[in-house]
Amino acid sequence: MAFYQNDAVSVNVGERLRELREARNISMRALAARSGLSANALSMIERGKASPSVSTLYKLADALGVSITTFFGAEIERKQVVFLKANERTHVPFTRGVFEGLGGEQFVGRLEPFLLTLESNANSGPRSISHTGHEFVFCLRGELEYQVERQVFQLSAGDSLLFAAHLKHRWKNVGPTVVTALILLSCFEEGEQLHAMHWKRGE
Repeated sequence: MAFYQNDAVSVNVGERLRELREARNISMRALAARSGLSANALSMIERGKASPSVSTLYKLADALGVSITTFFGAEIERKQVVFLKANERTHVPFTRGVFEGLGGEQFVGRLEPFLLTLESNANSGPRSISHTGHEFVFCLRGELEYQVERQVFQLSAGDSLLFAAHLKHRWKNVGPTVVTALILLSCFEEGEQLHAMHWKRGE
C-alpha cells in the first residue's frame, strides 16, 4: 500500500503472531479453536502467504488475550511519557487498510490513539463494535461513514465524532479516495483488552 508513510516501521504480522503464540505456549490448533479460525488460515498468515482482515486481527488478539496494539511490535515496559517521532511509528497492515500506532502501545494510561487509513470500500467488518469508555474520531481526509446504533454519520475532512463506546458502532470508507482518521479510545476499564473487545461483542 502506498498511502501510509514510507518511513514508518513496518510490522510483519505473521512473524509477530507466531512470536506471541509461541511465547504463550499455544499451539496453532489451540489458537485456531480459540479464535474460530482454521489452522490452515493461521498457517497462511504466519508464513506471510495471506494478509489478515481487520476482524481476523481482532479475533487473534482476543484469543491471545492481548490488545491489538501488541501486534505493533515487541512488548516493552510502558512509560508515563511517550515521545514518538513520525518515522518511529509502527504500522500494521490489514486487508485494504492499515493501523498506525501513536504511542498508546507504550503508554501506562488508559488512552490509545492511532491512525486508521482505509482504501475505498474498506470497512470494520461484518459485526458491530462495542466496548467500555469513549471513542473520538477526527477525519483527516476522505469520506468516512460511522454508524452508531441506528444513527449514521458522514465525516469529511475536519469533521469529528465523539460517543460512548458501549453503543454499537461500525465504520466504512464510502468515498472513492483513501480515508485517514485519528481515533482516540479512552477511559476504558482497567485491564480490559480494549481492541480485542471490538469484534468480541458483535451482533
